[in-house]
Amino acid sequence: MSLNFYQDQPHACSYLEGRRARNIYPDPNKPVNKTVYSHLIAHGFRRSGDHIYRPFCSDCEACVPVRINLNEFKPNRSQRRCLQHNRDIQIKVKPAEFNHAHFELYCRYLAGRHPGGGMDNPSAESYVNFLTSSWSDTAFVEFWLEHKLVAVAVTDFIIDGASAFYTFFDPNMPKRGLGTFAILKQIELARNYDLSWLYLGYWIEESPKMRYKTKFSALEAYRTKWYRLDKKL
Repeated sequence: MSLNFYQDQPHACSYLEGRRARNIYPDPNKPVNKTVYSHLIAHGFRRSGDHIYRPFCSDCEACVPVRINLNEFKPNRSQRRCLQHNRDIQIKVKPAEFNHAHFELYCRYLAGRHPGGGMDNPSAESYVNFLTSSWSDTAFVEFWLEHKLVAVAVTDFIIDGASAFYTFFDPNMPKRGLGTFAILKQIELARNYDLSWLYLGYWIEESPKMRYKTKFSALEAYRTKWYRLDKKL
């Protein structure tokens, strides 16, 4: 299926303060499914709800799509400690649908970790519209410490990989390293499904919030083709 692409008007950059940004989008009138998205994400695209986009700024190339090669990934010492420290956490894979416990944790996470970030005071509708999609193969991966829900990783599954779409967790448990733990468990889950890649969205060298992505080995980046990023850092 051929696709036409459209570009939006300049707007404030969501990642770098003081910058202007533009995105490109596939034709919204064309149907999207798992196969189409698998092709698009392999060329640097990402979704937000039902909408698929890719940063496309004429004077900036700061947003770099990255993914982990699951066949070559090996956890470093810090990541092995994180796995060991969280060995008491149980994992449950659930359908992508509204859940009050998930939503309450999501609200606490945004208030604690991203105040003033533009997603404050979310509604149930905005939550569902952001995290779920009518066409994607998405799961909500729950992390339980005894009877307490401590994290949820929203994971999209494509033909040959998985996408770590969004993770939210208890902001009052910083020593657990729940963000890192969620990625490590998504790597494990994707490997169990015999998949090859875990997509991490965009890495921006100038953004401190994005630096955690470069701590994972076998990291690949995309410009016009995929190349090993971790060997160049």
